[in-house]
This record gives sequence, C-alpha cells and structure tokens, in this order.
Amino acid sequence: METETSFSQIAPPFFDGQNYHLWAVKMETYLEALDLWEAVEEDYEIPPLPNNPTMVQIKTHKEKTTRKAKAKSTLFAAISTNVFTKVLTLRLAKEVWDYLKEEYEGNDRIRGMQVLNLIREFELQRMKESETIKEYQDRLYEIANKVRLLGTKFPDSRIVEKILVIVPERYEASITTLENTKDMSKLSLAELMNSLQAQEQRRLMRQEQIVEGALLARHQEGGKHKKNTERKTQVTSAANSSNTHTRGKGRKSKKDYPPCQHCEKKGHPPFRCWWRPDAKCTKCNQLGHEAVVCRSNKLKLEEVHVADQDEEDQIFVAACFSTKISSESWLIDSGCTNHMTLDKTLFKDLKSRVMKVKIGNGGYISAKGSGTVAFTTSPGTKTISDVLYVPEIDKNLLSVGQLIEKGFKVSFENSYCCIYDVAEKRDFTG
Repeated sequence: METETSFSQIAPPFFDGQNYHLWAVKMETYLEALDLWEAVEEDYEIPPLPNNPTMVQIKTHKEKTTRKAKAKSTLFAAISTNVFTKVLTLRLAKEVWDYLKEEYEGNDRIRGMQVLNLIREFELQRMKESETIKEYQDRLYEIANKVRLLGTKFPDSRIVEKILVIVPERYEASITTLENTKDMSKLSLAELMNSLQAQEQRRLMRQEQIVEGALLARHQEGGKHKKNTERKTQVTSAANSSNTHTRGKGRKSKKDYPPCQHCEKKGHPPFRCWWRPDAKCTKCNQLGHEAVVCRSNKLKLEEVHVADQDEEDQIFVAACFSTKISSESWLIDSGCTNHMTLDKTLFKDLKSRVMKVKIGNGGYISAKGSGTVAFTTSPGTKTISDVLYVPEIDKNLLSVGQLIEKGFKVSFENSYCCIYDVAEKRDFTG
C-alpha cells in the first residue's frame, strides 16, 4: 500500500495534443501501476448493493466505484486544457480514453497513411557529413519506433540494411570486414553499430594527432635581422596531409604524386586540386575551381612564387621548429578556410558573433567572434582582417586561401614560406 501511495505522487505523463502514440504507451503503464487500467479498458458494471449487504460487499462496491473515479481523474490530470475541453462532458474513463484514441490516432485508413509517410521518411534519410554513426542510427530508430507504435512490424534488420547501403565510404573498411567474417543475413544492429563506432573512434584519434597541410610558423623578433638581407622564412612542415589518406603506407612527398587528373600538374593529390569539378568558388559562386585561383582575383596562381623583397614589403618572417608552441605561434594551413586564433589578446578589434566552424574530422566547433589581428614586424605593425576567435583550438591558424583572397602573396619552396603584402608594393607587376 505504501508503494502504491508513493507511486501515485509521481505526476502522470502529460499530453498536449502531440505525440499521442508515445503518450498512450506511457499512460497505460502508469494506470497499470496504480491498478486503474481495468477501469479504463473494460468499463465494468458495478452491481447495486443487495438488501442487508455484508461488510465485504460494501467494501468491494466502494473499491470498484472509487477505482473508476480515480481512473477518470488521472486521465484529466494528464491532459492539457485544450484537450480537456474536448472531453470534459464525458462521464466514464473509458469514454475519455476511446475519444482521445479516435481523435489523435485515427482509424485504420489514417494509420495506414501515417505508416506510409513514416516509411517514406525513413527511406529518404541520408547521413550528414557532420553526423556520427550513432546520431544517424538514433534518427532511423526514432522513425522505426513511430511505425511500430502504429501497429506495423518494423524489424531491426531493415535498419541494418539501410545503414549498410547509405553510410559514407569512410566506413567501407568495417563493412568489408563484416562481410568477410559474419553472416550478413543474421547481423544484428548492435554488432553493426559496435563495429562502425569502433572505426569512427580510431579515425578521430588519428586525426587529433595530425594537423593537415599545416606549417608551423613563429614570428621572428624585430632587430635580430639586418636590413637589406634576404627575408625568406624558414619553415619545417608539419605532418603531411597525405598521412591520413595513405593509411600507414608512409609519407608522400610532393614529387611522388603523379600528374593530377584535373589540372595535369604534379605535387598534389586530386582531392586537393584547386580545379576539381565539384569545387565551388566563394568569389563567383561557380563550380570547377576554388577562390584561390578564381579569375576575378587580381592575383593569378602563377603569381604565387618565391621572391626576394625589401624589408618594407614583408609582413613577417617566421622560423618553424618542432619544439615549444606558444599562443603567439601560427600554423600556415593550406587546407584551412579561415584564419583562426585562440588568443583574444592578439586582436586589434574584435566583434562578438557566434558561428559554427567545420574542422577536419567532420565535426564543428564554435567561433566566438571575428576581427583584425596585428603583427609586430621590423618594418612596423601589419594587420590581417577577418580572423575568427576560436577558444577551443590549441594552435593559431593562417589560411593560405584567405590570405591570397585578401591580396597577400604566399610562396612555398622547399622549407621556406614567405608572405608579402602586395597592396603596399607599388612597383609590383606579378
């Protein structure tokens, strides 16, 4: 009795006119726990008391009457005001329950249409690039459960088949292993998810240890270099981006790449080519090239070369080492789409705005603002605009593509990197 009393103190599941099928399952379980479901399901008759009733007859009569009243009261307490106005004139708990079922679940024809719509929605589901395999499975499972609540069978094997067909190519290794070691007709959803999640975790761990296409750069202190000397920046490349794609077969140098199928030039893999057919330019919104090589830019790709410049032309000279990395160190990243820094103090001006930034592993991190960063160099202070403030990163990143779009000149040769402000070079001809 104490258990029933304590359970009755728990509020019943609330129904506001939405998701009736889920609410009905919860409410039925709640009424069963309070021993009230019989009064809702059957609406039993309560015989009148005979003349000179016994104490047992009086007690039984009172319990049945009270149970029906409690069932109706519990249903009223579990629905919103808008729903309550539709059933307030009904006398019995069963009448209330049947009305809600007909109103919000519909007849067999309507339920059949709802099932077809849900199955159509299930078949159209595609995995997003920013989505984990668990998030995708949850979306599919939610739709499958809605179908089941409408009284239609929907086995887990359909979800397994859907995932095997739809998941991106990055999961191909796990699927191939399962095909070679398991009976695919008996493969459970749990086995499939465990295998795909394990591969996903391994890939994320590898990506956390690699900075793709980045060159570690550190500002060279003013006054330590003589004027009228060569101002090339000595850099040491970070882990080459091809590590990720060769999957442990060794590091490729630029000379090892065959001619690109898109531009017929050597030195890069096809998926990194600026002239890919699926690449979309942010300058002219056309397919077939990236903004770095867009004709609308005043600078052409051929103009990006190594040059000896006077001290006044040079933004900064930075030497790269594999030793300590401070908050003022920068990575020159050819794969990064935006300048990003974790150090708020570097900004000359900063405008607060929240936006999502996509990273190499397909996930997203939050940028808290954007503004202009000032660099102290021997000729004076230089600035770079449109730098995102991203506290979650652990290294400052300079985007090669964004530098070129802004009119800067970036040159790489062997272990050197030079960045020049073309706008301040009056006699620059390209």
